[in-house]
Amino acid sequence: MRIWDVETGKQHGPSLEGHDGYVSSVAFSPDGRRIVSGSDDYTVRIWDVETGKQHGPSLEGHDYLVQSVAFSPDGRWIVSGSDDYTVRIWDVQTGKQHGPSLKGHDGAVHSVAFSPDGRWIVSRSNDKTVRIWDVETGKQHGPSLEGHNDRVLSVAFSPDGRRIVSGSSDKTVRIWDVETGQQHGPSLEGHNGWVLSVAFSPDGRRIVSGSDDETVRIWDVETGQQHRPSLEGHDNWVLSVAFSPDGRWIVSGSHDKTVRIWDVETGQQHGSSLEGHDGSVWSVAFSPDGRRIVSGSDDNTVRIWDLPHANSLDMSFGERSRMFDGWIRGPNSERLFWVAPHLQRGLFPPFQTLFIGRYIQTRLDVSKLVHGEAWMSVRGDRTEGST
Repeated sequence: MRIWDVETGKQHGPSLEGHDGYVSSVAFSPDGRRIVSGSDDYTVRIWDVETGKQHGPSLEGHDYLVQSVAFSPDGRWIVSGSDDYTVRIWDVQTGKQHGPSLKGHDGAVHSVAFSPDGRWIVSRSNDKTVRIWDVETGKQHGPSLEGHNDRVLSVAFSPDGRRIVSGSSDKTVRIWDVETGQQHGPSLEGHNGWVLSVAFSPDGRRIVSGSDDETVRIWDVETGQQHRPSLEGHDNWVLSVAFSPDGRWIVSGSHDKTVRIWDVETGQQHGSSLEGHDGSVWSVAFSPDGRRIVSGSDDNTVRIWDLPHANSLDMSFGERSRMFDGWIRGPNSERLFWVAPHLQRGLFPPFQTLFIGRYIQTRLDVSKLVHGEAWMSVRGDRTEGST
């Protein structure tokens, strides 16, 4: 998309680049300098975190929407899973597909991940199976992991690479032994709906899960019991969850269009929700240093956020502030000002540092914003200046 000056006929600013469809999956590279995204425009794209520019050409080859993407631990490869039933590996440097597509699933592949040592890839599919692949040979490693009674919706490796966790529309979370292919312990049960996303904590002792029952839950790997009460606050399905690298925080993305951060120890939400997406947030991830969060949405955009700190929460608008129907609202939900519709999707809310999408990007400077009784200070300043 390009914007042109009517008077001069010249292009106004840089071209606005981004996916042509919703962003279903995002992930940081191991060094934190790149982001990979997958979309229903059938492409995989790599982005520079500092500039927001696309790094190299789009990775093309899938015949249907790309549901999941991930970097290898050494950053050399990207794996993608698609509704075309295939898993593909890409060379980050060349942008070319590495070897033939990994085929074997009889349904859409909705989740993929590398093992910590980079030797294996795990994939899950609508065919109710979890499969492990050898990165070098492209062959399936051992038999499929079977046991779920419905579609498998999310998979992840443990930090030591010995276990795999899976979440399913059968409402359960299951842990698998990589070597034997057998389920490890009983199923983790408690969700009242589909388990849409799962992840291990960095120390491997906890699992986090997000569900269409609108909750986030933390589980103890050894006991199989839920660790503390459910984390509640989202108003719709929880589509994606992830631990921070230090294990202190959990980030979640939801159909309610928000990104939320949770304190693992207290179970409380950390600060206010990160709002700015104009559609469901399908994927979230922490940067390797834990200071940033990336989110992908069906508003076709990728956004990067700074992790709010306790001493700097909501310094721009206030804890309960948000944009609703175009209105920026203050600490008490009072209307402050209105943002035109053509600027709303590209608006930078508090804590957002980067926006990738085909919309006009708008930053708000509210450093001198005053409202309510604070208007009196403006009058006082002007009076003092006039004497």
